[in-house]
Amino acid sequence: MADRKTLMVRQNGSPIRRPKDQIATLKGLGLGRIGRERELEDTPSVRGMIRKVAHMVEIVER
Repeated sequence: MADRKTLMVRQNGSPIRRPKDQIATLKGLGLGRIGRERELEDTPSVRGMIRKVAHMVEIVER
């Protein structure tokens, strides 16, 4: 299990005045506030969610 790839994602944009589906995507990623970070498993579904809100998040290098 330790060999699973993960991504560290940080929110750097506000969800205020964004469509509801983008707000729901941020919540699905475990984000919701600027500066919040989450370590997520690197799967195609997570990559798609990140792509949908790419203007509000960044992938952080460790």
